[in-house]
Amino acid sequence: MRHPRRRTTTLLRREAVAATVPVAVAALLAAAGPATAAGPGTAGVGDPYFPLAGNGGYHVAHYDLTLRYDPGTRHLDGKAVLTARATRRLARFDLDFQGLKVTGLSVDHVKAGYRRDGQELVVTPKRALRAGERFQVTVTYNGTPGPVTDPDGSADGWIPTDDGAFVAGEPQGAMTWFPADNHPLDKSTYDFTITVPEDRAAVANGVLLGQRTTNGRTTFRWHQAEPMAAYLATATVGKFQVQQYTTRDGLQVYDAVDPREAAAAAPVLKQLPSVLEWESALFGPYPFRAAGSIVDHAPDVGYALETQSRPVYDRAPSLGTLVHENAHQWFGDSVSLTSWKDIWLNEGFATYTEWLYAEQHGGSSAQKTFDALYARLATDGLWEFPPGDPGSGANIFGAPVYARGAMTLHVLRSTVGDRAFFRILRAWAAAHRYGHGTTAQFERLAERESGADLGALFRTWLYGRGKPGTP
Repeated sequence: MRHPRRRTTTLLRREAVAATVPVAVAALLAAAGPATAAGPGTAGVGDPYFPLAGNGGYHVAHYDLTLRYDPGTRHLDGKAVLTARATRRLARFDLDFQGLKVTGLSVDHVKAGYRRDGQELVVTPKRALRAGERFQVTVTYNGTPGPVTDPDGSADGWIPTDDGAFVAGEPQGAMTWFPADNHPLDKSTYDFTITVPEDRAAVANGVLLGQRTTNGRTTFRWHQAEPMAAYLATATVGKFQVQQYTTRDGLQVYDAVDPREAAAAAPVLKQLPSVLEWESALFGPYPFRAAGSIVDHAPDVGYALETQSRPVYDRAPSLGTLVHENAHQWFGDSVSLTSWKDIWLNEGFATYTEWLYAEQHGGSSAQKTFDALYARLATDGLWEFPPGDPGSGANIFGAPVYARGAMTLHVLRSTVGDRAFFRILRAWAAAHRYGHGTTAQFERLAERESGADLGALFRTWLYGRGKPGTP
């Protein structure tokens, strides 16, 4: 993300549906207890910062979301069909879903029981689900969606605008507009069918399969083929100027720009193909088949988000913001977190990509950027908490995560040399493509690729309290 939150409290501010759960996360998705005994899935996957986020006992392979939104009344009608697999025997399970009214719910086309418990939608199928069984959950719902307030006081989720909605779900907001297994541990493919008034566009993730206008309304169909965490899904609605083209590398680009932001956005969006080519040269092949930008006019939002394959911006982005959000397509979207505590793996990497871009395109060197930050007093907010252990969900978008996270990477680069450093970045993106990574795994990979003992470096820069000693 949220690149960066433009707030005074921060420095910056597969085609086929998968049938199995990635081995690395299967144990965390499964509920505790023997698989032979029918029991409940867990409410939450044990994230230390967001304990109710996600759900244990199953893996969602695919979401099929059908939405109808009226910007005038702000009314949403929805139907979500989740294709999932039980990772243990389940007598009941939870979905993350907040605010909207459930009008029907079935499991494998059989009416199921359900109840609401805060953000949890607790589902009781007519019969227990066997461990390993594939099943389908269908939820119909409606109401007036709105955002959720995050621990730092900001809003995410379905955020109404004067002509539609800015939809950005990090870290909690997906549950404000569809029932989900809402934690980065669970990644899925998606289909979106979104109907809006004919003078609006509805922009989601992946490839546009088609659009059709009848009776004054236009229906857009989108397909996200590569696995995606729920927080990266979008269904942003507004009056947009649309441009579509294919890059020389075959990427399908879809840009949707609010006319009020068009003049400022045009020179920046024009550079997207060259930015993606440059990032691909550093990090390896671009992970998705689609790219683009959603530039909304949402001045009260205060941030942009790396919604997968098509970042959403609250206003015309700067070139640095464009570089940052698209770096996340590798670091954060393709390679996802297993815990929000590790968010520096997203934000530190994307911030350092900005430094590298400036260094290689006539701006300040990464060393100068590092030196300017390091010159800040020990009482500066940059040193308030360590990036590898922000302490709570209220801090995950703070300056230490972004800037000190990037400083950690620069110290790593200075220690191991450019050749080993860029080999580390490419190896990280390749080894965890479409999967997950942890800080501990990154530390081990960096040592393996460089042949250096980096324990002291990471202890100091990722976990040390206060301003580190002179590097």
